[in-house]
Amino acid sequence: MNKKTIIGLVIFVILIGIIVFYKTGKKIITGDLTTIYVATGGGKEDFLKDEEVLEILKKEYKIDVVFDTWSNSKTVSSPLIRETIGLGNQDIINRMENGETFTINSPGVTKYDALFTSDIRYYDYYKQKPVNDEAERYTVLGGGLTLNTPIVFYSWDKIVDALIAHGIAEEKDGIYYVVDMDQLVDIILNGKKWSELGVTDDIYGNVSISSIDPVKSSPGATYYGLLLAILSKGELSEENVIANMPKLKELYVKSGNMKFTPADLFQEYLRAGMGTQKIIVDYEKSIIDFSNSNKKGFEQVKDRIRVLYPKPTSWNNHCYMYFTENGEILYKAFEENEKIQQIAWEKYGFRTGITGGKYDVSKIGIAVPQEITSTVSGLKMAEYNALIEGLK
Repeated sequence: MNKKTIIGLVIFVILIGIIVFYKTGKKIITGDLTTIYVATGGGKEDFLKDEEVLEILKKEYKIDVVFDTWSNSKTVSSPLIRETIGLGNQDIINRMENGETFTINSPGVTKYDALFTSDIRYYDYYKQKPVNDEAERYTVLGGGLTLNTPIVFYSWDKIVDALIAHGIAEEKDGIYYVVDMDQLVDIILNGKKWSELGVTDDIYGNVSISSIDPVKSSPGATYYGLLLAILSKGELSEENVIANMPKLKELYVKSGNMKFTPADLFQEYLRAGMGTQKIIVDYEKSIIDFSNSNKKGFEQVKDRIRVLYPKPTSWNNHCYMYFTENGEILYKAFEENEKIQQIAWEKYGFRTGITGGKYDVSKIGIAVPQEITSTVSGLKMAEYNALIEGLK
């Protein structure tokens, strides 16, 4: 065998090796990805489809996560299987459309590994036994609070200056707080006008705070839970819902137009400006998300925008529970991976941990508190139902 033949054989073997490695060796190094299905409440879609987050989950945890969108209420009223929302086994989807009944234990259905609610109320409620006609539920192996963001008010410089002058708000280290929520609520209930607070520049109408409809939206219900806590001196109960319902209804009426979704209300606040939206209720994450997604727009309004932290405020808690060992892998990734936590905060405004996490809030370029400590608990399911029925 001459030298050229030997060289040719060596090259051939190397090429074969490269092909085999490309087809099979890659799996040996990276490992096959495990697909995890997670039923997911709203409010965190952009974070959960973030390419950097998904790449971390694939590389470091060997998981490919599919986040299916569910409403909070549907997770307890309907079987938590992918076929319920038109995904998964097409044969079962067709049979369901023809009236056949399925449960989470029916053969052939596509089960979930975890549930990622957008409200702690449903997280707590899911772990209880079904009542009435509610669907059968998975056994919850574990989980906890994973992402959170506090309720804040968004307003404008001249509005907030007037609130500070009346002792309703204060500024500390560049951060604004509503320190007298009782007075602010009384001003709204008594029908005071903005001009009576000394707000000039042709700002007309009565003092009010725009919010999302609590009857139709979880963010709105979270805010009215905060109002109830303030009116009840921190004592949330079904009895206090009933006792304070007249005032809550009056605040509900005085909130004005409630046609907006949370995202739409924030955009309306930015577009319409101080003349139309004097104060709105939203989550802290909205301004952080906006500052990242629309840097030019943020630069145009950042000096006039005021983020007000009510004392006390209330958390919007996104809670994760897992039903399988695979579901636990994702929970640990959210709980332990500092890169994922930093992305959640810096890009999307989600805090992790009880009062705000270990990251440096100064990196985002917006004056926000490192920790949120003045808070009240959110509504439990019984209190929520009483509140919604009362407002209807």
